[in-house]
Amino acid sequence: MNKSRIFTVILVVVFAALGYGLYLSQAKPNSWFGRFPFVLGLDLNGGTELTYRADVSKVDSSEIKGAMEAVRDVIERRVNVFGVSEPVIQVEEASALAGRNEYRLIVELPGVTDIDKAVELIGQTPLLEFKLLSTEKPKPAVQKAKVGADGVVHLNLGTSTDPVFISTQLTGRYLQRAAVEFKGTTNEPVVSLTFNSEGADLLAKLTRENIGHVLAIFLDGKAISTPVINEEVADGKAQISGNFTAQEAKLLVRNLNYGALPLPIELVGTQTVGAYLGDAALHAGVKAGVVGFLLVVIFLVLWYRLPGLVASVALVIYILLSLAIFKLIPVTLTAAGIAGFILSIGMAVDANILIFERMKEELARGRKLNDAMKEGFHRAWLSIRDSNISSIITAIVLFWIGTSAVKGFAFTLGIGVLVSMFTAITVSRTFLFAIGLSHESKLSHFLFGSGIKNARQSDPSVTGPAVKR
Repeated sequence: MNKSRIFTVILVVVFAALGYGLYLSQAKPNSWFGRFPFVLGLDLNGGTELTYRADVSKVDSSEIKGAMEAVRDVIERRVNVFGVSEPVIQVEEASALAGRNEYRLIVELPGVTDIDKAVELIGQTPLLEFKLLSTEKPKPAVQKAKVGADGVVHLNLGTSTDPVFISTQLTGRYLQRAAVEFKGTTNEPVVSLTFNSEGADLLAKLTRENIGHVLAIFLDGKAISTPVINEEVADGKAQISGNFTAQEAKLLVRNLNYGALPLPIELVGTQTVGAYLGDAALHAGVKAGVVGFLLVVIFLVLWYRLPGLVASVALVIYILLSLAIFKLIPVTLTAAGIAGFILSIGMAVDANILIFERMKEELARGRKLNDAMKEGFHRAWLSIRDSNISSIITAIVLFWIGTSAVKGFAFTLGIGVLVSMFTAITVSRTFLFAIGLSHESKLSHFLFGSGIKNARQSDPSVTGPAVKR
């Protein structure tokens, strides 16, 4: 048994096991293989998509990217608290015709088809701010006019007693986390705050210059805590104390962790996909993939005979390997992503067709079958490499500048191209050489000939002017 046959047996066993594992992951979701389900996008699973526009007018252009990533992280934590299955939260940048680009946050909530509930899960997108209580004296007396029952106008003198808070640069953008802690002696609950390096510098300056003043914490424009600065906080770790109950401390921590947005965002669009429509789109995509696969197999077998059958087996391995990669990464499959995968099925046989055509040319020149196969793979490699590189470059560009739907298409297409190179070059070559039809015979030339070629063109042993030298 030669090396090709040994390697073929190994490949068959490995990919048979892989196919069985994929089957179990779908048929028995509670098994170990069920830990790797397919992640379906909103258009296939049903759910709600919310589109938020971020106000970056007060953020330096060099800091916008970091601020948007912070917004995404906060929204993701907030959604996860409510147990939404597999939420997808993405940041998109749309080019503007004039001025700054527009930044948007796309929130996909699979299984949530009630828009009001979806908006409630996200909340009112509050903004966390730290503000100083103004030390200025109350405003001068204000005259308030009131007409009495006797028709006489009475003036009442009063003062504005509403506290005035001054905005600072310290916002929720710089807050890393909040947690409940308990003092060792009194077991009193306190709220600890941890800021990042930039926030630590701002907090140090703020507390150093305002010891004894009130530093209020505002969430969505409302004061949720008004602690007094007792000392300078130099390490970016502060504590809020003051007769908290454990429940009050937990509530404050929740508001700080899940309500701290570094910049304001506004809901600008909603979209709901029903579970029935999503299921119909999924079945339509799967059906299209099966039909496309069968048509490609029929064409390969009728046109290329035995090499076409080998290419069909390699195509099955290509599909199994691609689906396994989709599960392990995992790739969020959308309708556009499935379209990219179906397209890659057709592209996966391109390399095989180039190889088989080269093999036929070598057979027509009078080479032996084994030599023709070697030369066919060798001569087709450059064309396969160049065509696949161009497809990969296209997929990269689409993924880099495209929207979320286009990115799903580009990602599955890129994976498909890479996997198809492996199956065409490695699997098909191994299987063909493992067959071992190295002797020259009419049977071997029939099996390796074209579906419409006659014996004179397929069998170099037949004399005559079939091949033009």
